[in-house]
Amino acid sequence: MPGMAFDIGQLPRRTFLRGVAGVSAAAAGLVLPGMASAADEPRIYRCAEWGARPPAEPLTTLDHPADRVLIHHIACPNSTDYSLAHAFQVARDDQADHMDNNGWSDTGQHFTVTRGGYRLEGRHGSLDALRSGTKIVRAAHCPGQNDNAIGIENEGTYTEVEPPEAQWESLVVFVAHVCRQYGIPAEEINGHRDYYNTDCPGDKLYARLPELRSRVAQELTG
Repeated sequence: MPGMAFDIGQLPRRTFLRGVAGVSAAAAGLVLPGMASAADEPRIYRCAEWGARPPAEPLTTLDHPADRVLIHHIACPNSTDYSLAHAFQVARDDQADHMDNNGWSDTGQHFTVTRGGYRLEGRHGSLDALRSGTKIVRAAHCPGQNDNAIGIENEGTYTEVEPPEAQWESLVVFVAHVCRQYGIPAEEINGHRDYYNTDCPGDKLYARLPELRSRVAQELTG
């Protein structure tokens, strides 16, 4: 039976953002890259954990940090299966679609957040690059933004309905972590449609991006 569920590995939002260095920086209102330790990182499932296929060709890791976050939706059914097993299947299906139908070398986006609140690495190497705070894997989620913007897909279709609470809260936690790692200001959180002619991430999710920016800004300075 599908479980309602925040990821049991999800840490309190104001705890995971702060390492020893992060406490003084947050108090000063600073956003510095790469401050979270591995122990403070929210739970992110690696490609190997969800059973990813190897990339069809070598991927490129660029020696500069990301400077923007782009929010997407997969435009897939709004499943009521919130289990981890389903989350892994979503990641496998998305990768297969991108590789077999789009002809891409791997999953297009860097990360995925499922309707059950699970966070998964998308394109191979994205988690290691995020942990470095100084590198980004070249992606395929948005033309013109693939070398500098972290692409985060959200399972579901959000043209007429909003994401479930578990997914939304997990997204807030994760985007704040990404911004902390790379030193990205909250105003650089945008939607796919801001840089490409698309409905993505859906009218309902797109309408909540100001709220997402506000929540992330609070996490970065609170």
